[in-house]
Amino acid sequence: MVDLADIRKEYTQGRLDETTCADNPVVQFHAWFEQYRDSNPPEPTIMTVASVDEQGQPWQRILLLKGYDEHGFVFFTNFNSNKGQQLQANHKASLHFFWIEMERQIQIQGEVEKISRQQAEQYFHSRPRESQLGAWASAQSQPLDNRQQLEDQFADVSRRYEGQQVPLPEHWGGFRLKPQRMEFWQGGAHRLHDRVEYLRQTEDDWCKQRLNP
Repeated sequence: MVDLADIRKEYTQGRLDETTCADNPVVQFHAWFEQYRDSNPPEPTIMTVASVDEQGQPWQRILLLKGYDEHGFVFFTNFNSNKGQQLQANHKASLHFFWIEMERQIQIQGEVEKISRQQAEQYFHSRPRESQLGAWASAQSQPLDNRQQLEDQFADVSRRYEGQQVPLPEHWGGFRLKPQRMEFWQGGAHRLHDRVEYLRQTEDDWCKQRLNP
């Protein structure tokens, strides 16, 4: 076994107080997100998305958050991919943000729903053309013989749509996760971290409480 017991770090950058943080967790998320974005990280929208397959096995992968408001948190994917199929079969999912530079984490649990095709169209056509072509070229999560096969598929799609707008594939679109629970974590000295949990009570009301670290 590789012994990693001596790798440790004290967290001392800040505090999180349940009496002063926002009553609405999306407002609190926005405040933290803007602070993090102002620190000029390479990819401020990076998050882990967790889903569960039909055997009850959790899966995780890194995606990019593409929008959020009081209705939820939006990301895009291939509906035929592993995550796409899992999220359509079991709508429960979790998002996780880890901003180590600020010693902060955010968990978001809830249920996903597909966004409208009109919204998906708007985002799809804002992407670089090569990314649009890639959505057609890749049968995401399916077996691939080799890299050349993928390159050939991309070349075929590029020729097919040469000189015309790339249409939104039927198998590609967005999910919105509507949060039922959100937790904010601020690292603290001596592992006495600050944790504030929000639980949705009604459509507009949340219960806020401090948790033991």
